[in-house]
Amino acid sequence: MKKTAIYARFSTELQNDRSIEDQVHLCRDHAARNDLAVVATYADRARSGASVYGRDGLMELLHEAWLGKFDVILVEALDRLSRDQEDLAGIWKRLNFAGIELRAVHEGTADQVQIGVRGLLGSLYLTDLANKVRRGMDGVVRDGRHAGGRAYGYRRVPGRPGDLEIVESEALIVRRIFQEYVSGRTPREIAHELNSEGIAPPRGKRWAASTINGNKTRHHGILLNELYVGQLVWNRVRMLKDPDTGKRISRPNPPDEWKRAEVPHLAIVDRSLFDAAQVRKEERSHMAPQRQRKAKYLLSGLLKCGCCGGGISVKDRDHGRVRIHCSTRRESGSCDNKKIFYMDEIEAAVLSGLKQHLKAPELLKEFAKAYQQERERLVADKRRARSRLEAKLDETKRLLDRAWSDYEAERLPTELIGARMRDLLATQKELEAELAVTPQNEKVVGLHPAALSQFERYVGDLESIFGAGITKDTEEAAEQIRRLIVRIVVEPVEDGFKLRVEGRLSELLQAPSLYPSMRIAASGGSVVAEEGLEPPTRGL
Repeated sequence: MKKTAIYARFSTELQNDRSIEDQVHLCRDHAARNDLAVVATYADRARSGASVYGRDGLMELLHEAWLGKFDVILVEALDRLSRDQEDLAGIWKRLNFAGIELRAVHEGTADQVQIGVRGLLGSLYLTDLANKVRRGMDGVVRDGRHAGGRAYGYRRVPGRPGDLEIVESEALIVRRIFQEYVSGRTPREIAHELNSEGIAPPRGKRWAASTINGNKTRHHGILLNELYVGQLVWNRVRMLKDPDTGKRISRPNPPDEWKRAEVPHLAIVDRSLFDAAQVRKEERSHMAPQRQRKAKYLLSGLLKCGCCGGGISVKDRDHGRVRIHCSTRRESGSCDNKKIFYMDEIEAAVLSGLKQHLKAPELLKEFAKAYQQERERLVADKRRARSRLEAKLDETKRLLDRAWSDYEAERLPTELIGARMRDLLATQKELEAELAVTPQNEKVVGLHPAALSQFERYVGDLESIFGAGITKDTEEAAEQIRRLIVRIVVEPVEDGFKLRVEGRLSELLQAPSLYPSMRIAASGGSVVAEEGLEPPTRGL
């Protein structure tokens, strides 16, 4: 008797959990009638067949199958394994390679035709189901009922799917936000005050400016939510499943595809107040540039708060000197870092550290050594790649000679040997073309001493180049320096600040994986190296 494993699955929590037991019982009856010995049972409850991600039962089944613990996998129907064409074909192909039979109670032993047909039908079923769900949700919206998630200021009416009612305590906060915004306060100021009063946000633990301000493209956020003036808007986004991760990703739909319905009983703010908020929002909005804005200061976008991990941004100017502080504290007040720093002091500390440590003799020595090792590795890889190509070409030529001998001796049918020879000739041409562009005996080129001298000059006078921001003359040099740095963590201390600079020296010659990574620490404006420098690390 063949050792058999049973797999069962149902799709959603709305289905009866007994579906698993019913499927297993059906499979056991089939196994008993066909002399199959059931040795294991695997199941996934409330898991969609649209993806293999998140299905622990299926993953365990395939792992045990690969270990050869059974000879047959038995399911009620092939769509229990997957409704996706790619996934179902991949599962069958791997089971077939492992010598394991895939059998369905209602369909018999799976073969190439069944897998293709069932995969196609499963995919069509999912597409049809999605269309029907959207049609049903469209009907819900036309009836004036809510088809989406929970909106702040409302709660669902028990026993009446899609119906909402106003939560008056939250509605007061919504009105307050609109009134304060129209009166001139910013979303950042409003969020800070709501947090200081301990008012619970719609999600998470703290209010943020983005919660109030929203996103114009996706049309979410309190100030953009038209439900607050009694208009229900649906189909603003569509959900797609990432084939590589199985996660659902939302994509915005064009406004002409949005569905609207009037629900005056759900209005929380007056239309005039809502419109005034939209006018102010339009006045304050700035269209994003066609390309990313260039950094205004040497360390723009690289500074991080050592207390919360958030960004550090410009606050104001003090007699021409730029002052910076924690963005998280400014946005929501949720960070305890009250310290205000001067940009020029941090820039000077970072540049001093770069100058000091990039010119260290031991680092330059490690720099040259790592460069030489990497060049040798690359040349060796190319030589090995050429050797492999030459070996494959020789093998192809031998197979061609053998095929020609079989043709001359009439040991194989002409149509079979002809197709075989055409494939081999095509392979031979591909290999010869690849070899033609692969160097034969590439030499290892060492790092010339002049390059190290140029490197020393490059970092020799960093502080004199920058200080009052980036100019046209220093723009290119600043970009090169910025590429050395991944992040700069600024920690407040009693007498100033402490810095931790993290970067990649591999950018010095624009060749990844060649040079040591860098760790520099600074305190009170003077930079000191941490204990030793890390050895060359590939990929940094």
